[in-house]
Amino acid sequence: MLARRPRDPLQALRRGNQELKRQVDSLLSESQLKGALETNKRRDIYQRCIQLKHAIDENKNTLQKLSKADESAPVGNYNQRKEEEHNLLDKLTHQLQQLAVTISRENITEIGTLTEREEDDDSAEEGEEEEREEEDDEEEDDDDDSEESGEEEEGTAEKEKQEDEPHTQATSEEYIAVGDFTAQQVGDLTFQKGEILLIIEKKPDGWWIAQNTKGNKGLVPRTYLEPSNKEKGQESSEEGSEEDVEVVDETADGTEVKQRTDSHWSAVRKAISEQINTIDALATTGAVPAGFRPSTLAQLLEEGNQFQASYFLQPELTPSQLAFRDLQWDVKAGSIRSRASRVSLVLTLWSCKMIPLPGTSIQVLSRHVRLCLLSGNKVLSNIHTVRATWQPKKPKTWTFSPQVTGILPCLLDGDCFLRSNSSSPDLGILFELGISYIRNSTGERGELSCGWAFLKLFDASGTPIPTRTYDLFLNGGTPYEKGVEVDPSVSRRAHGSVFYQMMTMRRQPQLLVKLRSLNRRSRNMLSLLPETLIGSMCSIHLLVFYRQILGDVLLKDRMSLQSADLISNPVLATFPKLLEQPDIMDALRSSWAEKESTLRRSEKGDREFLKAAFTLVYHDCVYPLIHSTLLPPFRWAEEETEATRWKVIADFLKQNQEKEGALQALLAPEGVHEPFDLSEQTYDFLGETRQNVA
Repeated sequence: MLARRPRDPLQALRRGNQELKRQVDSLLSESQLKGALETNKRRDIYQRCIQLKHAIDENKNTLQKLSKADESAPVGNYNQRKEEEHNLLDKLTHQLQQLAVTISRENITEIGTLTEREEDDDSAEEGEEEEREEEDDEEEDDDDDSEESGEEEEGTAEKEKQEDEPHTQATSEEYIAVGDFTAQQVGDLTFQKGEILLIIEKKPDGWWIAQNTKGNKGLVPRTYLEPSNKEKGQESSEEGSEEDVEVVDETADGTEVKQRTDSHWSAVRKAISEQINTIDALATTGAVPAGFRPSTLAQLLEEGNQFQASYFLQPELTPSQLAFRDLQWDVKAGSIRSRASRVSLVLTLWSCKMIPLPGTSIQVLSRHVRLCLLSGNKVLSNIHTVRATWQPKKPKTWTFSPQVTGILPCLLDGDCFLRSNSSSPDLGILFELGISYIRNSTGERGELSCGWAFLKLFDASGTPIPTRTYDLFLNGGTPYEKGVEVDPSVSRRAHGSVFYQMMTMRRQPQLLVKLRSLNRRSRNMLSLLPETLIGSMCSIHLLVFYRQILGDVLLKDRMSLQSADLISNPVLATFPKLLEQPDIMDALRSSWAEKESTLRRSEKGDREFLKAAFTLVYHDCVYPLIHSTLLPPFRWAEEETEATRWKVIADFLKQNQEKEGALQALLAPEGVHEPFDLSEQTYDFLGETRQNVA
């Protein structure tokens, strides 16, 4: 069969333009279904307008670069066809602009009042537009004065405003500026460090209305201010009160995540509040953007093992503690029984865009994304971490490996599986972008959050969201703060024309992810794992081996199901430790891939043979490494330690390959190991299993 001839560039672009036309027409039809769209629907349509505008701009750039020389065969009326495609893209752009203007008129609370002026390259029209904006600014100042003099006459309107913004506080406190701030747009107030400002109104988005000594009013960022009486403690306690502790998602569908009440989150919140002063100092000196915070998920990981993957990999007991809830034997299949779950999908991390850069006073040791499953008020899964890579030419862009194979470490694997059987209607994925850093002046280490996003997995009717690519705008602060921007200098509060706002949105920090449906092989493998777990796709087959061996030992080979004796099995005793030492997991993955390549087809189809072969590989590879004194303890984001561990692991694997096994390495005089402990051999399933608390 002959290979299909690749489509000519112009023809391919025409097909792409027709697809964009179909999407724009669909969006226009959707916006006209109802007279008054719901708030979330308006926001969704507005964001889709922005995404389609980006795609149209890309096609325009591609179209301008095309020439006849690019075509594999002569094309009649080439220039005329290019002109037709250009006119089509201009028409789609105009339609999107009109739709965005219409939506923005109704979307006052979420997007802000938008003007109906269209951008024009003519300098005279731009001058008129600037004059109109100055007039609007003067009218706003006059409105502020009239509000102060006529509060009694406008009591009803003020009451409605307070109902819409329950967290807005009217005040008249004096604050001192701790840094210089230059107005970013119309309505902002420029001030200098040390200047005294009178705060008229505290808004929940972190932008307060202030007045300087000259009587000028405007919006100022809260992070540049501190009380002039230095009573920071009182302010912190007021702003961090329990009533304000909630998570708001402004990245997916506008759904608010409910107030957090679980004890572990409260403990983390308290620990983070103690670190805020340090971060404020870094922000004041310009070392980090104002929206950075101590990492919430990193703090949770330090609280204990309840958010580690090793904890969720263990079998779960029923409430009676007399049987396993998620590990059962299938007599007919002769293996553990597969279990379906409400959420079972693959998530691909593509990239992070426009992530602000920290200052030169701190050294970044790691860029990464931590993610977990979250209901309205509780973390439901382990916290999974994927390390990002970046290029010096594009320091604000983070990328991930879409598929890890060969010698690439699993820590870089952007393909993640997610499983959860939670029935919570607010179930979703919490993403937290973070950096591990060291301060050059003090040597202090820490981890900062560079922004977070929440992707709800079910809509209001309980239907799973579609498996497609999602562009999530990042929120600053911590997941229990509201309305904080990652970098106030690039504010979302854009005014002016629609396309000026679109350009502003393009400069916002974003996370690009893709939800993928499962093929049959992936679905079968995931069904053998615990009902709740997040991990790397490149290691899923190793986790399945562990669960199958676990089922054999606990359900098939145990002399009595009522026996709670210790079980002699090095694989079960030590395998969970690998989930917290990804480089040893990579060594096992590499060794098993090498072994599997030597197996015959009949052997690959024999389940019992594969488990026996995997056990031998594990004993030859992992067991000697995990107890070797040559291997320094695993430490996160320590380059020297990571390099030393990699060298020891690589040398060990090479020696194993040359001598066909680890026996000689174990008996060699230079191979020093930790003193033998019974825990290396014994598996105490009563001490390791999870208890069902539902």
